[in-house]
Amino acid sequence: MPSKPSARLAALTVAAVCSAASTVVLTTPAHAESVRIHDIQGDTRVSPFAGRQVTDVTGIVTGIRTYGSSRGFWIQDPAPDADPATSEGVFVFTSSTPQGVAVGDEVSVSGTVTEFVPGGASSGNQSVTEITKPTVTVVSHGNPVPAPAVLDARTVPAAYAPQGDPAAGGSVDALTLRPSGYALDLYESLEGMNVRVADARVVGATDPYTELWVTVKPRENRNKRGGTVYGSYDAQNTGRIQIQSLGKAADFPDANVGDVLAGATTGPLDYNQYGGYTLVASELGTLEAGGTERETTRAQHRSELAIATYNVENLDPSDDTFAAHAEAIVHRLSSPDIVSLEEIQDNNGATDDGTVAADVTLAKLIDAIEAAGGPRYDWRAVDPADKQDGGEPGGNIRQAFLFNPARVSFTDRPGGDATTPADVVKVRGKAALTLSPGRIAPDSAAFEDSRKPLAGEFVFRGRTVIVIANHFSSKGGDQGLTSRYQPPVRGSETQRHLQAQEVHDFTAKILKVQKNAAVVALGDINDFEFSRTARIMEGDGVLWSAIKSLPASERYSYVYQGNSQALDQILISPSIRRQCSFSYDSVHINAEFHDQISDHDPQVLRFKP
Repeated sequence: MPSKPSARLAALTVAAVCSAASTVVLTTPAHAESVRIHDIQGDTRVSPFAGRQVTDVTGIVTGIRTYGSSRGFWIQDPAPDADPATSEGVFVFTSSTPQGVAVGDEVSVSGTVTEFVPGGASSGNQSVTEITKPTVTVVSHGNPVPAPAVLDARTVPAAYAPQGDPAAGGSVDALTLRPSGYALDLYESLEGMNVRVADARVVGATDPYTELWVTVKPRENRNKRGGTVYGSYDAQNTGRIQIQSLGKAADFPDANVGDVLAGATTGPLDYNQYGGYTLVASELGTLEAGGTERETTRAQHRSELAIATYNVENLDPSDDTFAAHAEAIVHRLSSPDIVSLEEIQDNNGATDDGTVAADVTLAKLIDAIEAAGGPRYDWRAVDPADKQDGGEPGGNIRQAFLFNPARVSFTDRPGGDATTPADVVKVRGKAALTLSPGRIAPDSAAFEDSRKPLAGEFVFRGRTVIVIANHFSSKGGDQGLTSRYQPPVRGSETQRHLQAQEVHDFTAKILKVQKNAAVVALGDINDFEFSRTARIMEGDGVLWSAIKSLPASERYSYVYQGNSQALDQILISPSIRRQCSFSYDSVHINAEFHDQISDHDPQVLRFKP
């Protein structure tokens, strides 16, 4: 058997094989090489044999994938080498459903070594080493599957990833793997191999694609509800791993955060487009309920103004979630005085026919709230220009205010439309909006193809409160935490920083006119409380993110890839913060549950103006 080659290919070969044929006979064996799996995998992320033909690669079949666009099977060498950096498993891509192989078969495979990038090269994802266009020979049946590598708190390092090579644009592809030093290196060194987690707590609920997330580090940034909190860019939570199943989707458990997959969950370690390293389970643990329940916030006192922000996830009249959202607002949020809604769609949702009005959507929600026992809310919003605010094509999402007229009044100043910017003036010594409701800087490049902030004046017990509803640009297009570039590039931040500056500057203008003005800027900020986006909004003490009044373990409104994180925030001006009479609650009713009606948890602020 040849020794491992010391040279590494510098270029990444990317090939998404689309051939319908699952078997190709090699007609030029002189250019093929007989190697072991660990030779193919090598000790970096890119195979030293990428783009080359190999013959007689032997291994035991450990799993077969018969669904999706990446059909094939995994094989593993039962006789590993002594190098922990070289994986002993590899995926054999057959294109169509594999025939004639079964788990436990010893096979000999010849084919082309390919580095496949899930999502394409522009995604920034790491590549998966595969053998493509294979010729497969079954040598024997009924062999024992190689024992799985165990992933737990002892085996997974605390450090997440090495710094990428600056000369390679920050790529880690050519770096020698250090599986004892970095979690991503460990997972890469096990790519394609049989792995196991045991008694793993769920930190990301089952999604519609039959995936969930667990942690193999029970104590890593745990919160009291069983989640894993993402509290800084340097705390990526290395124990998180995605679980899929090789079985039927109908058999996959409906899990919530805090539940446990008891016993062993075992299968090949894959890498996919939507979560990186993924245990594709041939054996799933038994789901044990963790008892996580939806929260209810207290009702505001008579002298307290309660303001909430709630992303209702592309709500339009055709949805069947109105009653559930109404129940949440009335009985979970205790009927706040003002509710800032994000992702209200127009009256026919995704139908792209020029409709921009959302009065039917809002009326249907208001009726449902009243039917659920809540107050008869009134509403204010500004219709966007058609197809100018991003979101689902044709949906024309926007922010909208609901308010309880029995508790607060709205100060209407006409003239607000999709393109006219609101400004600040002094009226009888106090700051006032020129338009209410009105949009902030709708013509600014900061809000190109994105939702424009909605500003409105409210009066509570004789005190004016200016509320700014926001829905900043999404994180779509950012490189994932498991990217081949480390640290990952967060390109979407550029626009959010510009948006944050516009909201900061508008708030600063209000405070310049009236130093003690009560201003609340809230919404789906699409960024963290520790992010530069939040710091720009807060700049020079103009605003302060009130979610930071909570213990660090409770600062989250969204769960993404097993990380509980704060995307929804309520920021307050100095006059509100100085009184120290406010209370803040992130009300966990959605993000931790598989049967969520939105992917965001609402936030509630109560204070005495």
